[in-house]
Amino acid sequence: MTALDVVVAIVTYKSADLAVACIRSIEVERAASKLAISVVVVDNVSGDAAVIGQAIANNHWGSWVKLVVAPRNGGFAYGNNVAIGEAARMGPPRYCHLLNPDTELRSGAIDTLVSFLDQNATVGIAGSSFENLDGSDWPIAFRFPTLLSEVESGLQTGMVSGILSRWVVAQQMGKSAEPIDWVPGASMMVRWQVIEKIGGLDENYFLYFEETDFCRRSSQAGFQTWYVPASRVMHIAGQSTKVTERDAKIKRLPAYWFESRRRFFATTYGLSYAMATDLAALAAHGVGLLKRLLLGRGHEAVPYFIRDLWTYSVLRPGNRRAAIKDNVGIDSAAGNVRVSNG
Repeated sequence: MTALDVVVAIVTYKSADLAVACIRSIEVERAASKLAISVVVVDNVSGDAAVIGQAIANNHWGSWVKLVVAPRNGGFAYGNNVAIGEAARMGPPRYCHLLNPDTELRSGAIDTLVSFLDQNATVGIAGSSFENLDGSDWPIAFRFPTLLSEVESGLQTGMVSGILSRWVVAQQMGKSAEPIDWVPGASMMVRWQVIEKIGGLDENYFLYFEETDFCRRSSQAGFQTWYVPASRVMHIAGQSTKVTERDAKIKRLPAYWFESRRRFFATTYGLSYAMATDLAALAAHGVGLLKRLLLGRGHEAVPYFIRDLWTYSVLRPGNRRAAIKDNVGIDSAAGNVRVSNG
C-alpha cells in the first residue's frame, strides 16, 4: 500500500476564491478521516496562482497541498493530467479524486467513495451525488450519448422521449448506489489501476465530453462506473465557463463544445456512425425548433445550435481529420504527457 490513499486533483481557471473554499472543505474532511489525503491544485495559467498560493501559506496547508502552474491553458483534461502526473510522482496514491474548484465536500464525501471502491474491486470509477448552492438535490448521472439520444434531445416531444427513454443521456438517480455509464468529473474518484491501464484524460477535449470518454475507455478496460449518492458534494455549476450554470438564461454553446461532441462520436463509434448521427441530429433539431417556434417557445432553444452543429459536423470533410487524431493521455509511471490510444 502506498503512503497516500487519495490525491485530490483540482484544476482552476479564474476561480481562485472558489478553489480556496473547496480546499477548506477538504481540510475538514482530512481532520475527520483516517485516510492520507493530499491535494494538487493546477492553475491553467489564469492568474489564480498568487491568490491560491497566499491562501496555502496563510492556512499552513503546505504540507498537504501542492500548487502547480500549468505551462499553458490546455483545458480540463490537460490540467487534470498535470495533476495526475504530480500524483504519480507523489506515490502514486491508491485513488485520484477529480474535483471541481466550484465544489465543497459534505461530511464524509471522500471516505464514502473510497470505502465503496475498497469493497468493490471491479469498480474503477465512483461519482458523488450533488446538491446546488441552495441545498436542493441535483441527483444526475449519465448514459453514453448515441444517435438515438441525439434524436430525442433534438425533438424533445413527449411521445418520442417515451419511446426513446432507454437512450436519454441524463438520468435521474435514486438513493442507492448503482452502475451507470458515466459520472460528472466535478467529483469523480478513480482507482489508480484505471490510470495505469488506460492512461489519463484525452487532451484533445478542451472542455466537455472528456469525462464521458474517460469512463467509456475505463469500461472497455473492464472497470465499472458507479454513482454513489451517499457521497455528497455541493456544486455551483458553470462558474468558470458560464455554459452550464443552472437556472440561467440559455446561451449559445462555445465552439469547443461542438468540437468535443464531434470527437466523442467519431472516436467512439467511427466516422460513418458519427456522420449518420449528425444527419439525424440536424433533422431532429430542425423539427424541434420548428415545433418550439409554432408553440411560441423559441426562447427555449439553444441559440444558433443548428448552425453551429453544421459548422463543426463531420459531414464536412475538413472536420473529419481533427475528429479522429490520436488521443493524448498520460504515462502514469513517468508522469509525462504522451500519446495513449484508447
